[in-house]
Amino acid sequence: MKRYLTALLLPLVTSTLLAAATAVRPNILLIVADDLGYNDVGFQGGRDIPTPHLDRLAASGARCTNGYVSYSVCSPSRAGFLTGRYQQRFGHEFNPKWDATSTTHGLPLSESTIADALRAAGYTTGMVGKWHQGAHPQFHPNRRGFDEFFGFLGGGHRYFPDSHVDVEIGAGKKAATHADAEHASPMLRNSTELPESGELTTRLGDEAAGSVTRHARDARPWFLYLAFNAPHTPLQARADLLQKFSGIADERRRTYAAMVATVDESVGKVLAALDATGQRERTLVFFFSDNGGPMTKRNANASLNTPLRGQKGDVFEGGIRVPFVVSWPGRVPAGLTFEAPVIALDVMPTALAAAGATREAKLPPLDGVDLLPFLNGTTRAVPHARLFWRMDGGEAFAVREGRWKWLRTYANAPQLYDLAADPGESRDLAAQRPEIAHRLAAASAEWNRGLVAPVWTNNPFGGLINLPGPAKAAAP
Repeated sequence: MKRYLTALLLPLVTSTLLAAATAVRPNILLIVADDLGYNDVGFQGGRDIPTPHLDRLAASGARCTNGYVSYSVCSPSRAGFLTGRYQQRFGHEFNPKWDATSTTHGLPLSESTIADALRAAGYTTGMVGKWHQGAHPQFHPNRRGFDEFFGFLGGGHRYFPDSHVDVEIGAGKKAATHADAEHASPMLRNSTELPESGELTTRLGDEAAGSVTRHARDARPWFLYLAFNAPHTPLQARADLLQKFSGIADERRRTYAAMVATVDESVGKVLAALDATGQRERTLVFFFSDNGGPMTKRNANASLNTPLRGQKGDVFEGGIRVPFVVSWPGRVPAGLTFEAPVIALDVMPTALAAAGATREAKLPPLDGVDLLPFLNGTTRAVPHARLFWRMDGGEAFAVREGRWKWLRTYANAPQLYDLAADPGESRDLAAQRPEIAHRLAAASAEWNRGLVAPVWTNNPFGGLINLPGPAKAAAP
């Protein structure tokens, strides 16, 4: 009888324990690099810049080889993944100008963020690094769902105290003065100004690792958004890492390599803090870049997007396809190479599903999906039938459907590429496959009808970008 009861109860006990383990809400760590080249980390095939910590993170989970962001410029891209919605749905289609008096240039107050939703679900929410969602107090991270903030409000920052901006940002003294002011904006802890000290990326890594350690014993799970501004210009790096890469002849590439290595080092500190405090197994980690590397355009940083065509600011693959990792030990298979297209908009619904969190019913639907069933093999479907992009209020469009990508860039004729056979977008097939080109053009036009015109169109450095008149959010 005793043996019979044991046999009867053991499956019940086991299932109960498994259910309890599944019910544990994970910590969520979102790590974002800035202007990182597609080929500039080891797990993407890069060879001249060792990134052992990022490679270890990629090996611990899924490397999404067709991972995208929703825009190829910093602030709109970040507005997208912070809200889980295409940022053109609420008019955030350009970088906001650096103006602490503007109540327009920033993430619209109508939008709810991932931090809002997770805090409402009982998470402690924190952010370290680059904000770039508006400089007016109403846009401050503490007012957008983050309990804790350490970083700066602008779109860029110098890496050493009292250093100068060493990047071409436009013509004239006014542009240089503007950039110096933004790059020298105060470092903040919440709303308290702090002195600058040491190299910035190193400091951000130390701060993030400290946050992980500080909240290790909390009863509540935590969400941490670690938003680097490296390897975005200005090109500035620590002397020890410049020496490490002394074998790279090109000075700009050498400095860029040192900056990427500093990001990797800082990520390593955060992962080490997770390990040391026993939190790694219950932490869902995302890593990607906010857009592709700017190789030749303004703010070029000597990055490489090989084998992709294009760069930051483009709807070609080099502008929107980025290194992309999702890691959660035991929940996402280690060493997984996931080839179906995914997008940074998926971060929010994935995190909310893992946390068992919901959004207010009155809020508009998310554009991303929960990636976990796709990554762990629960479903064999693909996450997205189509992904879409619109640049500069309708001056450029792109749509991806499976292996096919249709795009129109500014005044150029529409183009069609088979990304499975031609990831470098070198062979335009629009004339050979007009039925596919027409179908995707129609899909892009239909998607565009659900968007709005940009709330602002001004370049942060003055003037308009590719918009000779008022933004019309033109159809493709």
